[in-house]
Amino acid sequence: MPKATSQRQLSTADERRRTVLETAVSAFADRGYFGTRTTDVAQRAGISQAYVYRLFPDKEALFVAVVEHCFERVRESLGDGAAAAKGSSAQEVLDAMGNAYAELISDRDLLLLQLHAQCAAASEPAVREVVRSGYARLVEYVRGVSGAPEADVQRFFAVGMLCHLVTALGTHEVDAPWARTLSDGLRHY
Repeated sequence: MPKATSQRQLSTADERRRTVLETAVSAFADRGYFGTRTTDVAQRAGISQAYVYRLFPDKEALFVAVVEHCFERVRESLGDGAAAAKGSSAQEVLDAMGNAYAELISDRDLLLLQLHAQCAAASEPAVREVVRSGYARLVEYVRGVSGAPEADVQRFFAVGMLCHLVTALGTHEVDAPWARTLSDGLRHY
């Protein structure tokens, strides 16, 4: 009688790498670059720390990959927003991309990871480089897709940064003049 064989599906290295990246977003969002250990990521992903190191040579490389992954998610979201724009004027495209981004950062892990990356960029050259190149690609994408003038593109990113602050601090939940000043007119999901 033939022996029954298991049809267990093994994940490919790329699938496992993506799983680790998505898991690492949450881990780094909780404790930041400096407070997160690779063992934290491994435990959350259900793999060994040694396997994390097979995929990424060190914590810095893992964090850089996570930041790149998040910039890709932001870019995809902006693209979805641009495609959903109700018109083709620069302002309509910017508004649609802003709305898509506002929905995206309702994912608290993604929001916090972005904030931690910006903080780590102040002292870690590799993180600074990935954040710079990520923003460079986003700015060029927004400029190209919207056709908006420089000042409008700058304002788009400035409002996005303000959205980070307002969302992270929960100012839209505070009934005080200073909080209303920061929050009024911003979209929240």
